[in-house]
Amino acid sequence: MIKKYVCAAMVCLCALACFKVYARDYRSGEIKYKYGVLKNDLKYDRDKKLLNRTPSGYMTVEEYEKQSEYKDKSTLEYEVGKIERPSDFKYVPQPLYKIVKYNDPAGSPELSLGKKLYALGQMNAQGVVSPDFTKLVYPAVYYYRDTGSTGADLFVIPLDENESNLKRILKANVAQREINPIMSTEKLIDNQAAFRSLTPVDFSADGRKILVKEKIGSSEDGIWETRIYVYDFLSRKKADLSVIRDAISYFWQEYVKLNLEEKRWDIVPLGFDAQDPNRIVVQSYAYTGEKPVYLGAWSIDYNGNQSRLVSFDKDFIPKVSSNGFKIEKDGVKDYTTIKLEEKILKKEGKMLEKQLKATDKGVVKKINEDYKYELKTLKADYKDDYRDNKKLQSFKGTTEMNEIEALYEKYQQDQLTKQIKKTEKKIKKEQKKIDKLDNKIQKKTDQTEDIINNKLNNVYSFPQNEEEN
Repeated sequence: MIKKYVCAAMVCLCALACFKVYARDYRSGEIKYKYGVLKNDLKYDRDKKLLNRTPSGYMTVEEYEKQSEYKDKSTLEYEVGKIERPSDFKYVPQPLYKIVKYNDPAGSPELSLGKKLYALGQMNAQGVVSPDFTKLVYPAVYYYRDTGSTGADLFVIPLDENESNLKRILKANVAQREINPIMSTEKLIDNQAAFRSLTPVDFSADGRKILVKEKIGSSEDGIWETRIYVYDFLSRKKADLSVIRDAISYFWQEYVKLNLEEKRWDIVPLGFDAQDPNRIVVQSYAYTGEKPVYLGAWSIDYNGNQSRLVSFDKDFIPKVSSNGFKIEKDGVKDYTTIKLEEKILKKEGKMLEKQLKATDKGVVKKINEDYKYELKTLKADYKDDYRDNKKLQSFKGTTEMNEIEALYEKYQQDQLTKQIKKTEKKIKKEQKKIDKLDNKIQKKTDQTEDIINNKLNNVYSFPQNEEEN
């Protein structure tokens, strides 16, 4: 009977011991498992950084959604594309460009689109650059195939002020334009073959205003009328100056008894008056026969409030300022220049490749160093946690529960004190290295000063010795 009780007691003690071991190993196993997970995460992040030095396109859903967020195109930077030359070509002509006046001769700017408009459905026409080279204004023309009609918008592209004037214009990109157009035509497509277009005529001398003409007509029987507008960039308002047409019609009806409404006639805006920059000069013509009939030169202020007759003399040439700019081709680069540039580009390319390799090597080194440092920190934390847990388990096996907290707190304080002493030793060791290096630098500095002083003394003492001799 006694043997049975002894056996039962032994079983209970073994079970209790196993429970304690299990509880202790459970916490240790949890710490070890957590360390393994974090270690694998660090390695995964390191490998991901190494692979994504050249983006592969593989990403998580979260990363994809972040990359897919809307970006304002006006804030993006673009580079001027270079012509790729095949290796079997010895010489490819490269065009040269120059900056010229836009409205020269006066009233000459016209749209030049051709058959591409009908094939593409949309085209951007020649733009004009402001006098201060801060913005470019260009028309976008749209073709609607269902009715054969056209419409247009006028957009503004801010230019890069950090480049030269020529590069500013060459780098202008429609993706950087302002979202809303400053001017638009009607875009109704219910009129068959209706033609509406906007053409910048010129900027004012101060660049604050721009004169624009709108041509309305039909692609089947020609232009019906031309309207003119002035847009103020400061107030962001458009002024309709078509009242000049009413003034011309009224004059010929009142004084010559000619009803222009029964005739086909039109105006040609020339630009801003050179003598009065607040006025716009136009010429008018009647198309009643084989040759156009001159109806005089007229002017109107940019607000459209006052119209004036300038001259009826068809040989009279109004003085109009030319303020805007554009670029045009100025020949091509010669063969020797291109060959020389190719040699320079090849050398620059090799140097760039070396720099990229060196940079990439530095990036790889930095990623690996960061990984090693983070892994070292993680391992140190793991050792501390594992050691502290072992100590806590030892307390649980030998003391009561109410004493465990006090003992564990004292243990942590002892560990902190040891860590502080260890850190202080490291600081002292590093400080000794710094002091040693400072002493070396000071010695070198003193030696250099002694050498300089000795040479200066020799230089200044030489003339004295010469005089004594």
